[in-house]
Amino acid sequence: MAGMTMTNTTVAEVMAELAALEDPKARAVNEKHGDAHGVNLGKLRAVAKRLKTQQELARQLWATGDTAARLVALLICRPKEFGRDELDQMMREARMPKVNDWFVNYVVKQSPHAEQLRGAWFADPDPFVASAGWALTSERVVKNPVGLDLSQLLDTIEAQMKEAPDRLQWAMNHCLAQIGIEFPEQRARAIRIGERLEVLKDYPTPPNCTSPFAPIWITEIVRRKQEK
Repeated sequence: MAGMTMTNTTVAEVMAELAALEDPKARAVNEKHGDAHGVNLGKLRAVAKRLKTQQELARQLWATGDTAARLVALLICRPKEFGRDELDQMMREARMPKVNDWFVNYVVKQSPHAEQLRGAWFADPDPFVASAGWALTSERVVKNPVGLDLSQLLDTIEAQMKEAPDRLQWAMNHCLAQIGIEFPEQRARAIRIGERLEVLKDYPTPPNCTSPFAPIWITEIVRRKQEK
């Protein structure tokens, strides 16, 4: 495999290489997080780095439906070459958490269709799709909040976050925290919402890590910013 000409790599060759990297221990760990693959991500990234950017190969790897192959596809694609409808279809196929995360962060956020898709996905009935809409909204809260109705976002979070499915709940909570961190005039309300809903209040947090419970998260990040 090491000697293959990567500019002419076939899907079969990549799949064989990924199969050779399969590690039962890695699969066991990944499956605990809902991800059906057994390839160490460092080794997977090394495969993608060697392949470099290959848009057509990326599309072919995605079409296999294999989780590890899709992760490689997301690393070697050209995000701006996907059409809006193509991205929407890929979003609805991206059911594995890691694939979903990488797809949103590495592809959709780099796409000229990101804002249009954010608006389309935000209230989608599929919680996986809606979570991507909220992730893109959190990005806008931080980087380009002009035009966002923050009060309306907080209204929606207050009304829906408590009962939302886990992945969507996490994304909404992230948005709640970012609003509280970035906008002093909304901070007290964001903290109150977090305190009342108690979402992720008891989430196990390792030492030296910030709790995802919004009131703690907001307070801690604001404190750090003020100390700088």
